[in-house]
Amino acid sequence: MANKLARQGQKMAFKVLFFQSVAVVLLCTGTFVVFDGITTLSFFFGGLMNIIPNSVFALLAFRFSGASQNELVVRSFSQGAKLKLIITVIIAIVAFYGLKLEPLPLFAGFMVTTFCQWAAMVKMQTN
Repeated sequence: MANKLARQGQKMAFKVLFFQSVAVVLLCTGTFVVFDGITTLSFFFGGLMNIIPNSVFALLAFRFSGASQNELVVRSFSQGAKLKLIITVIIAIVAFYGLKLEPLPLFAGFMVTTFCQWAAMVKMQTN
């Protein structure tokens, strides 16, 4: 039963990540048609700034489940949340200081993927 719960959580998390990835690709394509390459790259990195940390979090948070593994569940969830924050900060630093990307499209990409995450989770809960 516990492994089944963990697999269900992983399956739901990766559906959300897939939805976010598709949204970023489609919006980057539209951004490239309307704007220049640096704006598209900024938007793309904004999406990556959400998708990559969420992927790491999903891998760590849904490794264990069940009452018998309660301590492992809490520890892996905590580690996933900490690592998610660290990765987000690293990608933001690389985007701003290393690649000198535009802030507005970068934050827009981050916000779009965050919205897609919430929308996908609400949609999955209503089905």
